[in-house]
Amino acid sequence: MPPKKSATLTEAELRLMDLLWQKGPSTVQQVVDALPEKQPLAYNSVLTTMRILEKKAYVEHVKDGRAHVYKPLVERKEASRFEIRHLVNRFFKDSHEALVLNIIEDQSIDAEELKRLRELVKQSRGASQ
Repeated sequence: MPPKKSATLTEAELRLMDLLWQKGPSTVQQVVDALPEKQPLAYNSVLTTMRILEKKAYVEHVKDGRAHVYKPLVERKEASRFEIRHLVNRFFKDSHEALVLNIIEDQSIDAEELKRLRELVKQSRGASQ
């Protein structure tokens, strides 16, 4: 039985989406050329990943001569929110409170970050009243 397809982005998919979000519509070759030299990918790997992203409805392509130009269908902010909803559902049983408590209890969070989070919560409460 083949593995279940994930609606979330893999590391490789996110890497290519980051490039598309930065550069805008691009051919596979333009994406390959934009990858950092220390982390190159083969043309066929990028093409395969772009096709997967298209199946997941993160990108679409239009033909430009013989080339396909891929453009994002999902903005970065929307993709981030989807990933967070998926995380909350998967690890925290749909409890945003449990996620936030986990973040607050994390020993790696410093006092300044915690202060900013408190401010954001206060602002959020003010906006919702």
